Amino acid sequence: MKACELFDLPTSLERFSEFFKPEMSPWEWVKNIRAALESVDFSKLETKKDIPEGVSIKGDVYIHPSVKLPPFAHIVGPAWIGANTEMRVGCFVRGYVIVGEACVLGNSCEYKNSLLMDKVETPHYNYVGDSVLGTKSHLGAGVICANLRLDRTNVVVNIPEGRINSNMRKLGAMVAEGAEAGCNSVLQPGAILMKRAIVLSCVPFKGYLEENTMAGPKLQLRKLPRFGF
Repeated sequence: MKACELFDLPTSLERFSEFFKPEMSPWEWVKNIRAALESVDFSKLETKKDIPEGVSIKGDVYIHPSVKLPPFAHIVGPAWIGANTEMRVGCFVRGYVIVGEACVLGNSCEYKNSLLMDKVETPHYNYVGDSVLGTKSHLGAGVICANLRLDRTNVVVNIPEGRINSNMRKLGAMVAEGAEAGCNSVLQPGAILMKRAIVLSCVPFKGYLEENTMAGPKLQLRKLPRFGF
């Protein structure tokens, strides 16, 4: 499986293109987040100056001047937060996070070692760890991108070609462009949602969900009409 089947790296993140190549597997993109941020000379960037008193920032962090910051948040670098993104109250960015343009980092949400492309919405009580969220993907309230197996062994990725050992102890979800997960669903370690796939609310989803398909409790996989996005 190639990352280009799920994602197109937006122009807002072109500076990181050598680390997120289309021919790589999507879980390789997760591995490369650290190297991508370590390639940045943060001292040369003009970051946001007017930081609210309740926003704590530690380490190397770039915040585009247009980013909307809340009264209270905690941001640990290295991190990159792109233009016109909205961060809400209690947002916790805890290192190695890249965010594109016009995203929503929601209230009481936590992000760790993840790549969010443009117009990603994670508005309420989400955990996003070791994950990639494609452009215009959306997580409903309370959605968790679980990144660690209970037995703490390497995450195995299930794709149509077969089962592949990611050789990663921590690997969250890979959510393609326009895909969505409903409120309080859990995307199990290594879950893959292809373009415009939908996981319904309160579903513990694991494995691979093909393009334009819906998955839910007591629901056979259902093909959906193609939506523009």
